[in-house]
Amino acid sequence: MSTATMTHTTTADTAEPVTAPALPADDRSGDGYDWMDTLDGTAWSVLPNWGSEGWDAGSWPYIIFAVARTRDGNGELFGYGTYVEGDTATHWFRTQDACFEAITAEVFFHWASGQSDGPDNLPATATAAELPHQDRKPYPGWTD
Repeated sequence: MSTATMTHTTTADTAEPVTAPALPADDRSGDGYDWMDTLDGTAWSVLPNWGSEGWDAGSWPYIIFAVARTRDGNGELFGYGTYVEGDTATHWFRTQDACFEAITAEVFFHWASGQSDGPDNLPATATAAELPHQDRKPYPGWTD
């Protein structure tokens, strides 16, 4: 991977400085489907589903999740990125569990606000931390 596709950042769980694959930015010449095409040939892949039943992890083409996994001199790094109506954000973690919890919190926000399709029985007062364990990790039918 060339250094042009890397970025300096800090992990959200351990607050350590790392160099990790950069999430392609939106070039504003298309929509979210066009942005997904920019992930081809990068470390990033689209994450379409989340939880035990494969509920929507976003709302294409407006809200899109992407994930990446890499390694540096201190071990593995787990990242997720979002595209929300053209704005992109990236989050890196030293542990996969911390990354999954962060994805769950963001996916839950979109489910609870009605921006994407989630569990039908989602209580209005629930929080992401209250979701059952099987709904706080990737859909079993998805592989990265």
